Amino acid sequence: MEFRRINGLPPYVFAAINARKAAARAEGRDVVDFGFGNPDLPSPLIAVEKLAEAAHNPKNHRYSASRGLPNLRQAMATRYKNLFDVDLDYETEVVTTIGAKEGLTHLMWVLLGPGDTALVPTPSYPIHLAGPGFAGATVIPVPMEDPGTFVGDVGDAFFESLVAAYDGAAVRPRVIICSFPHNPTSACVDISFMTRLVEFALEREVIVCHDFAYADMGFDGYRPPSILQVPRAKECCVELYTLTKSFSMAGWRVGFMVGNAEVVAALTKIKSYLDYGTFQPVQIAAIVAMNEASHYPDELLTIYQSRRDTLLEGLNRIGWNITPPRGSMFVWAPIPEPYREMSSLEFSTFLVDEADVATSPGVGFGEGGDGHVRFALIENEERTHQAIRQLKRTLTRLN
Repeated sequence: MEFRRINGLPPYVFAAINARKAAARAEGRDVVDFGFGNPDLPSPLIAVEKLAEAAHNPKNHRYSASRGLPNLRQAMATRYKNLFDVDLDYETEVVTTIGAKEGLTHLMWVLLGPGDTALVPTPSYPIHLAGPGFAGATVIPVPMEDPGTFVGDVGDAFFESLVAAYDGAAVRPRVIICSFPHNPTSACVDISFMTRLVEFALEREVIVCHDFAYADMGFDGYRPPSILQVPRAKECCVELYTLTKSFSMAGWRVGFMVGNAEVVAALTKIKSYLDYGTFQPVQIAAIVAMNEASHYPDELLTIYQSRRDTLLEGLNRIGWNITPPRGSMFVWAPIPEPYREMSSLEFSTFLVDEADVATSPGVGFGEGGDGHVRFALIENEERTHQAIRQLKRTLTRLN
């Protein structure tokens, strides 16, 4: 039997690590799992309580609006004003999505088609590379350097590669996908980079889709900029914001696309054919989260920074030296030199089998990912100390 949209998808290499984890746990081994970026911290209590209350109201059991409740879109607009001093019209410049992945994938459907091309960083979050393909378009990869090892400014290097990829494309790209802080590399940029990107897009009539999943996750005083802070950005840009990491509401599936009104209208139209929106009690609880627990992301950030520091202090102590990331909830770790004869999949498998520590192999994030593994900051400090002890016993070539 033939299947159309999935034939071109690469093998899901993370499945191999998941199988190893499952086998280890079936044997009774305690695997410390840094593999999947699935937040372990609780959602805001006030949102949980509101969800329970709203779910008991039968009126909320009916279909909702695919574009999102007006009060939810207004809460998103208010948050952008408070965080970035960006004015959004919640009626025309905000649409609710069922998480950022759904929003980005369906956005590609309205922006791209067969024969079109899109510029996408690599390595990158897998849906960024797959989304254009689902629409029948071709991805033109743009290298993203490792900020921990690259000599120079990662943003400058990426922009130069972006221009070169655009100029060298046989078919003029219609879309640029980017995401800062970047997953998996944790690369961060400043507002001057965003300004150059907007100017580039305006000159070439390209739409920029900025996945801002880690908008609230900047360490050591760094505040990730919104691309919409740049003057005229709304003429050519949209941004995806999600409550997944910012409010630790991963399973709730509440996200937004904001920015260019025409693009928002296009996504709204296609969504009206595809879904009836997120369960209404979830939307109501999300309103409460943003309006009444607006500082919750700051509390989570303190925890993630402590976890980052604990992990890196331990890795550095055993001889696996890594530069601290400035953003995201990940550590992008080059495979230590004594083990670089292994691929990232082989090294990740080795760590599960021999150290009972799970990471994500870099090759799963596309070109340029091999040679690295990714740690997600989803284990507490005690578990992280345990992982470091296990890694020290296993990575004997570092000692």
